[in-house]
Amino acid sequence: MERIEKAKQILKEYNQEHLLNCYGQLSEENKQKLLNQILTIDFEQILSLYEDTKKEISFGDGKIEPIPYVDKSKLTLEELAVYEKIGAEIIKNGKYAVVTMAGGQGTRLGYKAPKGTFEIGGGIKKSLFEALSDTIKEAKQKYNAEIPWYIMTSRENNDATVEFFETNKYFGLNKNDVIFFKQGELPMIDTDGKILLDENGLIKEAADGHGGVFEAMSKNYILEDMKSRGIEWVFISGVDNVLAGLVDAVATGLALNNNVKATGKSVVKANPYERVGVFCKKNNKPYVVEYTEITNEMAEAVNEDGELLYGESHILCNLFNREALEDIGHNKLKYHSAFKKAKHINLEGELIQPTKPNAYKFEAFIFDAFERLDEMAILRVKREDEFAPLKNASGTDSPETARQLYLNHIKNKRG
Repeated sequence: MERIEKAKQILKEYNQEHLLNCYGQLSEENKQKLLNQILTIDFEQILSLYEDTKKEISFGDGKIEPIPYVDKSKLTLEELAVYEKIGAEIIKNGKYAVVTMAGGQGTRLGYKAPKGTFEIGGGIKKSLFEALSDTIKEAKQKYNAEIPWYIMTSRENNDATVEFFETNKYFGLNKNDVIFFKQGELPMIDTDGKILLDENGLIKEAADGHGGVFEAMSKNYILEDMKSRGIEWVFISGVDNVLAGLVDAVATGLALNNNVKATGKSVVKANPYERVGVFCKKNNKPYVVEYTEITNEMAEAVNEDGELLYGESHILCNLFNREALEDIGHNKLKYHSAFKKAKHINLEGELIQPTKPNAYKFEAFIFDAFERLDEMAILRVKREDEFAPLKNASGTDSPETARQLYLNHIKNKRG
């Protein structure tokens, strides 16, 4: 009885007593799961996040400026060779690792399984995970080095992801060099600040965004594992970019040569109004300004060569020094709220299936970590070489577009 009495006390303090409404109807296993949730939730944090949903979004009076970048395609052979040599030494000496954020399901693709298991299609019998593993295997052979691969899953898809790798014999990689860890979650709340219950009578939680990767690496001892292996540089990207350049000696060499702790890869915006976040500087710190923040004047501004001043799209492909990751992981990033449709059990115990948004979920964004850095290098790469996202069932960033980019890339590599 001690645990449930403690839970009741906490819930009363935060006006969340409804979370035990269905307690008597739960199995013994789910009763314990619910109590564990209640006793581990940071209710002060949830209260603060709810209060934030009532505030107007303000970006303050920060000074926004363009950020310098290096265009990989315009480097001389000598410059490329310098960066490549510096970065290659890191990789050859086993000081490089890859992190893939793969916590999502393929819902937007109409696919009911971990997104990384989705097949590229069009005659290509290869999943996103296998395509990414090919990149790592090629680099291992090129540099004669071990390259650990850390994969961030979610509570929802972890077991299925691990099973997929076991079934496919880890795609020829060393099982001990493929490490899984789970993304964090936060409770969802309604417009009155009440935490929701899911259809099983448990607290309804949602993944805490790609910015949660830092805290997840810290809490799951991933950073400690990296340190024990002598890892110094870590490339982090999403599972849905089939062309992500996971092992990049040039990006590594650029960071080391510039004495900075991170390199962000960019592609030039397709047009001034493309709905993407772009690299810039805010108050002299690295920053990503969202398309919703950019004025028409900023979007259209060009330099003396006619190129967009704010044209470096953030493509979720970033390289970090491990020490920077440790610092970021020990300090929570800010959370952003998103108003979503959420199926849940109401106060009367009825299952509600909404037809319009009814609840808030909270996410951290990876680029909010950039402000923790004094400087970072930006490396512009070509879309056709390193950016083939697979997000939508059709149209832009769909299996069709990603497949064609992937096929073109393979063809170009073969000459």
